[in-house]
Order: sequence, then structure tokens, then C-alpha cells
Amino acid sequence: MILAGDVGGTKVHLALYDFANGQLIHIRDEKFPAREYAGLEVIVKEFLATGNSGPDKPTSACFGVPGPVREGRLRLTNLPWTLDSRELAIGLDIPYVFLINDLEANGYGIAELKADQIYTLAEGDPSQIGNRALIAAGTGLGEGLLTWNGRQHIPYPSEGGHADYAPRNEDEIDLLRFLKQKYNGRISWERVVSGMGLTNIFDFLRDVRGLEVPASLAEEIASTADLNSVITENALAAKNEICEKALDMFVSAYGAESGNLALKILSVGGLYVGGGIAPRILEKLKDGTFIKAFTDKGRLSQLLINMPVRVILEPYAAVLGAASYAEARAAEISGVSPRAASLKF
Repeated sequence: MILAGDVGGTKVHLALYDFANGQLIHIRDEKFPAREYAGLEVIVKEFLATGNSGPDKPTSACFGVPGPVREGRLRLTNLPWTLDSRELAIGLDIPYVFLINDLEANGYGIAELKADQIYTLAEGDPSQIGNRALIAAGTGLGEGLLTWNGRQHIPYPSEGGHADYAPRNEDEIDLLRFLKQKYNGRISWERVVSGMGLTNIFDFLRDVRGLEVPASLAEEIASTADLNSVITENALAAKNEICEKALDMFVSAYGAESGNLALKILSVGGLYVGGGIAPRILEKLKDGTFIKAFTDKGRLSQLLINMPVRVILEPYAAVLGAASYAEARAAEISGVSPRAASLKF
């Protein structure tokens, strides 16, 4: 039995998996409000204690975490937690425990997905073989790469979402000025392409460009804590100009930074768009705004046009990837592979 987790700033998603004929089989999962707990170990113990036939005993575990992991250790930026894989292994009494970057976990999850869990936004040239890029906007902006070694794609983490934001037109130049004043300094791509980014763009359009906030929209905003859902729903339903413009600027910036990532790692094997936002705005992604910005790279545009672009629809991708990684790494160390043992010959 494998324990997998996706640790975020607001929630911790845990799941148990087994294997049947080489495939991951979901046993059960649960989400926990991260800020209500003192640490990850407490959450995991609560989760494992609630098995259907007594406490569950996984043989290995892996947690995808936001940020750079160094020698099995990470201090979270959005939670007052320090995670250490060795301490977790002892505290949880699990022989093998691993911590990997959340985008790295998403990268391992791609290999576990079925065709109906991915939407192809642009066909490109699917015969191309090589590196792939992975970008995921959600609470923050994650970026990763899947390096082709001649046999398979190996996921590697990145903190590219924290690189300097680069505006491309007058609206974005003024948005940069607005955000520099708001945050009193440097602006990263994450301030524009993320959940907070959509809110920032909306505020800019209202406060700097003077776009009207209709009374009905103001009432919706006042009655909810989830401004991004209100903006997204109004934009997709074409209910008002400010929400449509906000989502349009967001998607264009998302496409532009995706193209930047693709250029930097030469992802001829394609781009994967993950995270929680993309599936929610899939209809907007389909209208060409994203792909236009993605491929708008001057003399290198044809290179981007030839790259397939795929949207990950499966919300469990990072958890699946963490489970896959846990099994593979534990098998390397122990010489025992539950996945291989489950194959029928």
C-alpha cells in the first residue's frame, strides 16, 4: 500500500493506492484544511487511523510540496511547517518517505494519466520527441521540466514562476507599475499568473483603467470570499466587460509565460498545462488567446507552433505522481516492487 500526498498552502490532499496489473488503484483519499493543524505528521496520522478495517500501514510514502526540497528537507513559505523526510519516516513508522516538489509530482503523474484525462489544445507536431514543459497556475505558479533521456521523460522541479514578470504591451506595462506600487518592489510572474494574479488584474482594471463594476457584480463580490470564482463565472458567461477583460489578460499572460518556459527548455515534446485553474477556464483556453500568446515569439514562433499543447484535466495528477514516485524509489532501495509484483503474465 502506497501513501501519497499533495501539500498546499490551504489544503493537504492524502490518498492511498495499491497496484493491480501494473496500474495504480485508488483505495481512499481525504482533504484536510492545512492551517488547522500543527504539522503534516498530525494530519497523516489522523488519515491513516481511519481505515475501514483498522489503521492503514503503507510501506512507502511521498508528498509533493511547494518549494525547493534540499536533502529531504523543506521549510514551507505559506505554512509555519518544516518538513523532513527522515523525521516523517520515524514519526509515521513508514519505512520509506520522500519529499519532492509539487510540480515534480505532477510530472510523474502525467505518465499515469489516461487519454480522457488530458485535453489537446494544440496538436503541433506530435511526432517530435524531446523535452517537455509543465506549467501550473493555481494558488501560485509552478513550473517544471520533463527531460528526455533517450528512453523516458524525467521530471525536474523549477522555481521559474518567481522569475521577473515581463510585460508585452501598454496594458501590461501599466499593470506592472500598479503591482510594483501595491507590493512595494519587484514583481514575479506569480503575481500575474495565479489565483492572486487574476484578482490583481481585476483590481488594476477597476482602479487604473476605470472599468465599471456593475451593481450586480459588486453584490456578488460582497457576498463571497472567492473573488476569482466570481470573475471567472462572469467572464465565461460574458456578463460584463471588466471580468471578460480580466480573464483575457490573465490567459494571454499565461500563454506568454508558457511560451517563455518552452523556449528556455526547448520543449519540442510539448507543453502540459496543469494546476487547478486551467480545467475551470478550459472554454476560454480554447478560444485562441492562450495559443496566440504562446506562439508569439518572433523568429522562433514556428518552433512554438510545432509544439503540442495539452491541458491536464485530472485533479489528482500530483497525488498519482507522488504515489508513482514513492513506489519506484522504494523499489530501488529495497529491491521489492509492488507494481512489478502485480503484473499478470
